[in-house]
Formats: sequence, C-alpha cells, structure tokens
Amino acid sequence: MRMRALYLLCFLVMLCSTASCLEGGNVTYDSRSLLIDGQRKLLISAAIHYPRSVPAMWPGLVQTAKEGGVDVIETYVFWNGHEPSPGNYYFGGRYDLVKFVKIVQQAGMYLILRIGPFVAAEWNFGGIPVWLHYVNGTVFRTDNEPFKYHMKKFTTFIVNLMKQEKLFAPQGGPIILAQIENEYGFYEGAYGDAGKRYAMWSASMAVSQNIGVPWIMCQQFDAPESVD
Repeated sequence: MRMRALYLLCFLVMLCSTASCLEGGNVTYDSRSLLIDGQRKLLISAAIHYPRSVPAMWPGLVQTAKEGGVDVIETYVFWNGHEPSPGNYYFGGRYDLVKFVKIVQQAGMYLILRIGPFVAAEWNFGGIPVWLHYVNGTVFRTDNEPFKYHMKKFTTFIVNLMKQEKLFAPQGGPIILAQIENEYGFYEGAYGDAGKRYAMWSASMAVSQNIGVPWIMCQQFDAPESVD
C-alpha cells in the first residue's frame, strides 16, 4: 500500500512538472493583435540575454520573470559568440542557445528570437564578429555582398538549428516571433539607396527561411508587409 502511494506521488510530481511545458501553436497577427491558434493574445515580454549569465542561473531567471507576470522571454542571438571564426560555430557554456530556449519552454513561456545578426545591446561590435571586418570589401549593414553573404549564412544556420530542435511554435516549440536586423531605421538614411535595398533584402531573406512564425524588424519604419 505504501509503495502504491509512493508510485502515485511520483506520478503526480511528474505530471505537475510537465503540465506547464508549453506546446507551441499556429501564430498569426492582424492590425489588432497577435493570435495563437486563433486566440488573441495580450503578452508581456522581458529580455534575458543568455550569455550574460551562466546556464545554472537560467531556470531561476526565467522563473522570476514568470512570477513577475511575464509571458514571453525575448533574447538576441550573439553572432560573435557563436561564430568566433569563419564557419566555426560554438554553442557551449553560456552560449548554449538551444538549452536556454528549452528552459523557457519548460517554464510554460513563449520566446522571441531576435537573430539580428546585428543586435547592439551594449555588446562588443553589436554582436558582429571582428573577423568579418577583415573580409575583403566588407561594409557592415548595407547593400554589400560580402556582408550579406555572411549575414545570410549565419541567419540560416540559426534557423536550421531551431528547426532541427523543433523550437518554432508550429513544431510545438516556444518561439512565436523572430527578428531580423535591429533598429536599422535610424541608420538607413545614412546609406542612401543602398540602405533601403539592404533593409528590403534583409526582410526578404528572412521570410524565405520559412520558419512558420512572423518575422519582425525593430524600429524599421518602411518594413515591407511581409514583416512587421
């Protein structure tokens, strides 16, 4: 009898521990709100930048945010931490992005993935790898082929990693929005027509990744209809 009660207790603990684990959905939006599985959502988000703390701290940080009334965790993806040299990717320790996203999901929360790859965030070089500065002919954040090549390559790598781990909402994951570029609208004019072309290319490149959730562009006043 005592063993039966123990098994029942263990089952209930397991049930409670998994009950809050979020299981994605169909994400759309209109002029009024974001919709998840057709239901309008008023969501409150907070930023947790995973490399600024150690993995052991992540569950506590996420739980504290949840207890404070937050529904969504948003984070940048830090290119220079994940690709310290061309084509060599790192996702260990403080840069274990997949682990961080799964912790958010286990807490029953959504996530906004701000890929950038330029992120600002008071982060060295705005997250752009230093090695890219030395690639022949590269000009950052404009209609420049070397920059666009490496930006697309990194963006695609991150998207494919998230797809592989089934972390986008339609796959049952917590990612409900993704962001390309960051606050470029403030700088676009300085690049003239090349800036405009780059902004439109960024949006088009992002949408072509087919992630199943909407893309956004922060502070991009001329963003095309395909992103918000």
